[in-house]
Amino acid sequence: MLQHISTNVLTRLPPVDGLSSPYTGWTRAHWEAVADHLLDAVAPHAVPGFAQYRLPGRPGSAGLTSDGLEGYARTFLLAAFRIAGAGGDVPAELIERYADGLAHGTDPGDRYAWPAPADCSQQIVEAASIALALHETRRWLFDRLDSQVRERVVDWLAGFAGRRTWQSNWVLFPVVIQQFLAGVGGPHEPAEIAAGLDQIEQWYVGDGWYTDGAGRCFDYYAGWAMHLYPLMWARMSGDRERGSRYRERLHAFLEQYQHMFARDGAPVHQGRSLCYRYAAVAPLWLGEVMDVSPLPAGRTRRIASGVLRHFVERGVPDERGLLGLGWYDHFLPTVQHYSGPASPYWASKGFLGLLLPADHPAWTARESAAPIDDGDRAVAMPGPGWLLHATQHDGLVRVVNHGSDRARHLAADGLEDPHYTRFGYASHTAPEAGEDARVRAVDGHLAVVAPDGTVSRRRRIEPIAVFDRFAASAYEDGLPVGPVRVETASIVRGPWEVRVHRVTAPPGCGVREGGYALADDHPPADQIGPGWARVRRPDGLASIVVALHGLREAAVARSVESNAYGACSATPYLTAPEHPGGSALYVSLVALTGDRVVPDALRESVVAAVDGDRVGVRFPDGERVEVVMGAAPAYARYPVAGASVHWSPA
Repeated sequence: MLQHISTNVLTRLPPVDGLSSPYTGWTRAHWEAVADHLLDAVAPHAVPGFAQYRLPGRPGSAGLTSDGLEGYARTFLLAAFRIAGAGGDVPAELIERYADGLAHGTDPGDRYAWPAPADCSQQIVEAASIALALHETRRWLFDRLDSQVRERVVDWLAGFAGRRTWQSNWVLFPVVIQQFLAGVGGPHEPAEIAAGLDQIEQWYVGDGWYTDGAGRCFDYYAGWAMHLYPLMWARMSGDRERGSRYRERLHAFLEQYQHMFARDGAPVHQGRSLCYRYAAVAPLWLGEVMDVSPLPAGRTRRIASGVLRHFVERGVPDERGLLGLGWYDHFLPTVQHYSGPASPYWASKGFLGLLLPADHPAWTARESAAPIDDGDRAVAMPGPGWLLHATQHDGLVRVVNHGSDRARHLAADGLEDPHYTRFGYASHTAPEAGEDARVRAVDGHLAVVAPDGTVSRRRRIEPIAVFDRFAASAYEDGLPVGPVRVETASIVRGPWEVRVHRVTAPPGCGVREGGYALADDHPPADQIGPGWARVRRPDGLASIVVALHGLREAAVARSVESNAYGACSATPYLTAPEHPGGSALYVSLVALTGDRVVPDALRESVVAAVDGDRVGVRFPDGERVEVVMGAAPAYARYPVAGASVHWSPA
């Protein structure tokens, strides 16, 4: 994998501190240095008067002026955390820069004035960031503005009252805008605050998880939006009743969310807006800011610093000090069509921890182990329909997806979104996102292939269960030769995932099962054997698929410029010709590991026995798992020692 390190930011970093931070070596001083570097790097791109920051890159769909406002608002959020956390002890020009931007941006006669409020406009998003930033820096900025400028700022924000928003995390933007106005004695609409907060109740699914709007839209927005805005509103308003509810939910969320990060800090690569990168740690810091985290303070810093260091060491920010549209490198297939060059600066949310004073335990406590540092983990997440399995020896995290599809945002007969609908997501791989690869849909998918080559698509997921080390779901689709239904159960153990598929399809169709796509700057090596295929990167990471029942042939699909992790990607897959018609079962083993793996040995030592809709799987140490598919699904696990575990529908 290409690792071009941004020497500019690294030269600004203090020495690592292995005593207070034995896992990452990073301290608050490192966070401040990265924040300062990001803020300094955008300054040359400011327009006269600093109301906009027009960064280089592909324009967003809302236009140049909106992109410029986005550059101001999102970097202002970072500046606000830096200013407030330092008690105003920052270079005066930083505060002056954003004060000047407020004066010019709200002046209708200025050449670079901010766009007027409008329904469902990008201005609503950015106004919320400005409101949050103004609240946190009020002592040093808003209260010191000229009275006419303060009035213009209030008038501009007040113009968002009654504006229509998209029915997603957007409903929370008016909440913080109106609350800031209330706090400064401006005109505000309490009904809009209540309406936005009431709206998210229907999207709460339990265990701290929200879907981002109606449907099953689970991703990082659950943390950096659906938790962040209500709790920051509670911080602004002092509300206790709702605030207590939101605190309890964040506590539950972090119990599961802490597992989403690899040992080297890599977040699981899933969902949209991945160019926000370190914003993924915002809910971890939020738990400390709101004093509700279930994590030891040293663990919060260990995970968060691990994420920031991970990206910095891989060239983020780039050699210019800027955050580009991509993951590590520039890669537009990962980016939403509406995103502009300043969009990645929602990464500022990841610096929320700077609001904490320097003597807070999150900064002073010795770093303590993350869950993956201490052992393998298997975590059932029924809310989003995910089953997470992480392995200590290689430091990888994988999420098996049986619940998130974002289907309501897509055409019923169009391509599914590979960042939501694949079976597997991981900390060191990405789904194939190039247009040709999306059409083929090989990686992380069980496809029924019609005789004319048309493949079934997992557009809408029907969750069945997530329990213990088991998860199941189904999807339906229509092919030219008739309807298709695929029911899938996953059982995880260490780096392995055993998939059991009950496929109902017309006779004569093929069946294809894909594993994880691996990518690098050079083509990954591949090896194919009887009933198995493996691809491997030079760093030792390997993706393997092994046929255990029904599937026969193995192959590798390759793509170019289709993956966020490198220009050349490869996916191992299995096939089975001539589906008999009706329902048939197929069983495979999918593995992603940085450890040694011998596919022939796996195929012999992991045994699957199929009897009708019942599948028994025996692992090498003697542990057994039984899964029943069809109308009466069930799961049972029989450890070598200890009590058995059972699940069936209530």
